[in-house]
Order: sequence, then structure tokens, then C-alpha cells
Amino acid sequence: MNIREPSTFIKVWDLPTRIFHWALALAVIALVISAEIGGDAMVWHFRLGYGVLTLLIFRLVWGFVGGKWSRFNSFNYPLKTVFSYARGERSPAQEIGHNPLGAWSVFAMLFFLLLQVSTGLLSDDEIANAGLLVKFASSALVNYATFYHKAIGKLVIFGLIAMHIAAIAHHYFVKKENLIKPMIMGFKPAWFETLSSQDNVQTRFLAAVICALAVGFVFLMTRLAG
Repeated sequence: MNIREPSTFIKVWDLPTRIFHWALALAVIALVISAEIGGDAMVWHFRLGYGVLTLLIFRLVWGFVGGKWSRFNSFNYPLKTVFSYARGERSPAQEIGHNPLGAWSVFAMLFFLLLQVSTGLLSDDEIANAGLLVKFASSALVNYATFYHKAIGKLVIFGLIAMHIAAIAHHYFVKKENLIKPMIMGFKPAWFETLSSQDNVQTRFLAAVICALAVGFVFLMTRLAG
């Protein structure tokens, strides 16, 4: 490892992580729009849901084999550390990848998006649209899933998105730190000895293989359950 002097930039977000982040953001926006439009747009709502499921499967796997700062073990902070960070007890190392508060928001976003997609697969509006797995579930489970998906889940996602945007704004205007640029370019400054995330032809090929497997899994699921 080399000593990183101030103003030295290291690769924090590898390309697969950055593509995942922006693809997920666009897909969630499109999901909200298609749900609000309804009608024929629901065909795309379901397709986008499958797309989000594919992205989530990829990210769950990538969290174990991806670049250093994209791996879950790099930001798996205990709750005590999160509270300490919120009180201002912070270290420079916590600012390289996801800080403790950001880490928990990432885990929350992944969990509730997966829950939202899962309940969507079990939802039925009793008019023209039904999730892929409705026919395999009891009516009680379908009713619970539909209620959560429409009345609760989307509000939770909206809340998490609002918190995410607020955090970005706080970092930009108060802490004078641009969090968007690193998620586009991949680099962040470091003032201490640390490692960059591995991001080369081999790791990107691995990401492509994982993505292809995720696509294949979701496609097979739609064919078998369709």
C-alpha cells in the first residue's frame, strides 16, 4: 500500500457499482411514473420490476465479490458506531466509502426495495393486473402483499429516497463534499494509507457474468411462473 497524501485520489466506486447505482435510480423513477400512469403503462411497470429484481440480485452478490469499498464488509458498521457517528465521533476512514449512516441507509434501501419487488410479485388489483406469483399464494397473503405494496411500501421507499437526497444536499452545502461526482467518476480523495477498489478487465468481466446470471434467473422465473 502506498501512503496517500492530501489531494491524492483513489478509486472507491468500481464501474459495476456505479452502473448499478444509476440504473437502479432510473428504474425506480420509471417504476413510480408507470404506477402513477396506470393502464397500459403497467406492462412496463412489471418489466421494470423484473429489472429492479435483477439489479438487486446482482448487488447482493457484488457485495461479497466486488471492489473493496463496494463489499458489505467494508461498511458493515454496528449500531453503536452509527450512533457515535451521528454524535460527531468520526474518523477519516469512515469517510472513504459509505459512512456509518450512509451504510445503514444502503442496507435499508436494498432490503425495502427487495421487499417492494417481492410484494409486487404477490399483488393483485383485482381488475387487470396481477403479480407473477399470485396464483401460487393464498388469498390472505395476496391481500397483505397488495396492501403493503400500494399503501406502505411505496411510502417507505419515498422516505428513504428523500433521506438519501437530503444527505447528499447536507454533504454538498454544509460539509462541502460532492458525493455525486465520485459515483460518476469513481474517485475520492484520501489523506491516509488505504487501498483503492480493484476495477479492471477481470473484475468487470466477473460483474458481467454475475449480471448475466441474474438476468437468466429472473427470465427463467418469469417463464416457469408465467
